[in-house]
Amino acid sequence: MELKCSVQSYEWGKRGIESTVANLVKAANPDFSLDESKPYAELWMGTHPNGPSYLKEGNKLLAEYIEEHNHMLGNGVKETFGPQLPFLLKVLSINKALSIQAHPNKEDAERLHKLNPGVYKDPNHKPELAIALTPFEALCGFRPISEIKQFFKVVPEFRAVVGEDKILELVNSDEVGLHAALKNCFKNIMTCDPGFVALQLKKLLNRLSHLDESGRQALNGSLLEKLHSEFPGDVGCFGVYLFNWVTLQPGEALFLGPNEPHAYLSGDCIECMACSDNVVRAGLTPKPKDVNTLVDMLTYNCEPASAKRFQPSREDECTEIFRPPVPDFAVAKITIPPGRAVYNLIPRSTGSILIIVNGKAEIGPSIVLTRGSAIFIPANEKITIKVLCGCHPMLMFQAMVNL
Repeated sequence: MELKCSVQSYEWGKRGIESTVANLVKAANPDFSLDESKPYAELWMGTHPNGPSYLKEGNKLLAEYIEEHNHMLGNGVKETFGPQLPFLLKVLSINKALSIQAHPNKEDAERLHKLNPGVYKDPNHKPELAIALTPFEALCGFRPISEIKQFFKVVPEFRAVVGEDKILELVNSDEVGLHAALKNCFKNIMTCDPGFVALQLKKLLNRLSHLDESGRQALNGSLLEKLHSEFPGDVGCFGVYLFNWVTLQPGEALFLGPNEPHAYLSGDCIECMACSDNVVRAGLTPKPKDVNTLVDMLTYNCEPASAKRFQPSREDECTEIFRPPVPDFAVAKITIPPGRAVYNLIPRSTGSILIIVNGKAEIGPSIVLTRGSAIFIPANEKITIKVLCGCHPMLMFQAMVNL
């Protein structure tokens, strides 16, 4: 069942033909009118009401179809999640940094939704997995505490925004008090007077302009300048000294559990998450912020950048699968090498959504899938992929329930 999927044109997205999202939509829908001045940020595949998918044949909502034929979800899905698809699959094309943010756990999501349903529009958690399609940059999780302390020493402007009393508290804290001390530092940064923050950033940028390349690299100069050009004077710019700066190569992944701070910076990725749109923001955004909620909910775990990469396991010669520690979703990356004419998809015990990122194939007697085609596959369905252009690797991603 081929799908017609929703495109989101958020301001941070890549514009026109530069966007992987736009390229995929155009390839699968030749009549799609591509506007070179418009940002194409996200392609949504699933049943979320803010961007629902439809069956191409009959133009029926996928959510309605699944509700009427919920046996297609597979055993266990209905019992665990009800007659619905519990995940949302996306393609992201990022030109400008997304906000410093985190997603609440299930308990907090229910509480926030009850208190403020206008902002937190559903009671669900939102763990998410990002798999890079191009070199992909992100801030992710708090740095090792030794790195944060080193930045206190070499970036006086950062030190001024944090405050000497909070820095001393962090430097002198033992293992038990470390989380509380880091929380106090983060709160001081995020609630610092905006005028003072802007002044310290101006001083830092001026100092960076007089450093040689090695000095600039030591202070993450290029990233700080990029973020400041996008969000002048924003306190989130100082996040480069708090959070790990991670660059993924194509095929590498990040998993973001509840209450983990992050900000995607640039690049294209496949993203899968629980079916929710709950975001708590605190910087690098024109959208509403909820600093106090974010400060209270974060985990304050300090880990190196290398610990943030999420590893897949190999299923066969063409398929590797990313299985995060949540039941809502898993994602298979399927690469059919050049010269191979046929591949049998691994049957899944739950309903799934498959998108073709590169290549062209035939399934069944008459369905031709091209780059950008997305299909819903019922549970336990056996599908044979017949490759129609075998001179390049064929690349597909398949999201399913992780039961």
